[in-house]
Amino acid sequence: MRATIIHGPGDIRVEDRDYPSVQLPTDVVVKVTASCVCGSDLWPYRGSRPTRRPSAIGHEFIGVVESTGADVTQLNAGDFVIAPFVVSCGECQQCRNGVTVACARLAGWGGRDDSGINIDGGQGEAVRVPLAESTLVKVPLTGEPDDALRKNLLTLSDVMATGHHAALSAQVSAGRTVVVVGDGAVGLCAVLAARRLGAERIIAMSRHADRQAIAREFGATDIVEERGDDGVAKVRELLGGVLADSVLECVGTKEAMDQALHAVRPGGALGFVGAPTGGAEISLGHLFSKNITVAGGMAPARTYIPELLDDVLAGRINPGRVFDVEMPLEEAAEAYKAMDERRAIKVLLRP
Repeated sequence: MRATIIHGPGDIRVEDRDYPSVQLPTDVVVKVTASCVCGSDLWPYRGSRPTRRPSAIGHEFIGVVESTGADVTQLNAGDFVIAPFVVSCGECQQCRNGVTVACARLAGWGGRDDSGINIDGGQGEAVRVPLAESTLVKVPLTGEPDDALRKNLLTLSDVMATGHHAALSAQVSAGRTVVVVGDGAVGLCAVLAARRLGAERIIAMSRHADRQAIAREFGATDIVEERGDDGVAKVRELLGGVLADSVLECVGTKEAMDQALHAVRPGGALGFVGAPTGGAEISLGHLFSKNITVAGGMAPARTYIPELLDDVLAGRINPGRVFDVEMPLEEAAEAYKAMDERRAIKVLLRP
């Protein structure tokens, strides 16, 4: 099969790999119908995280079950499934508490399962899925989804679930004012998540017209293009002299975290989901003096997908609008380049 392999900074190749097969009784093999490039995939692409050897990459995919292991009873060949961005067992204390990203048997696409067996990356034609029944979410479909639904479902694998996590972590609820820092796919989904939870006013911080348009479509009431102190001052102006009840940090850099922290009112809450790239420390003195609550981290997508899936299937949310470019898998290198250069918000790859 064909699959995307990262060899080093800026070096993405689509290569031949062995077609996956069931290795363990709890495995299934999924034929991928759509995958995508994530903003966090850009960190090794840019060299911010080391690539020690050529590795399969990609952690967001949807597809159809092709074959199942002997212990798999709840999934069958032909089922359409969403893969959260990590593997989880559903049985350990962390999973029972809903924190599936801290699973005792945690594994990632492109890595190895807890038996030491290699796992395929999500940006390929097929994937062996360990612990399949606890990891995958079955979608009640009678056939292939149309293009719009396919995109919506794919966002649940990561970015919509992550935006939702940011909103929950920042205590977004009906009537609250919200600032979203970051206008990538996660930030835009965070706008949608805040609207879904009933936020009264949502300020999206963005300098890009195409992203601003989607933010408004998703529920942003205001756009702030300024950064730093000027950005905070603009938020204060828009909110009548006060800062936001809830701020959602969706980037992961020191600058984004600083911007987010200083946009929160005293007694407010900050939810952070941007994958840290170093240097994003928070001043405990500022938190102490302002009584700001900080929560967040890696989103437990497997916990959130069923709830969000209901809204997608009912047509209440359409997060797939974040996909503004679609390319064949063979053009994965160009997909990475387009996202790195911010010519695309999020690229969908079709096998």
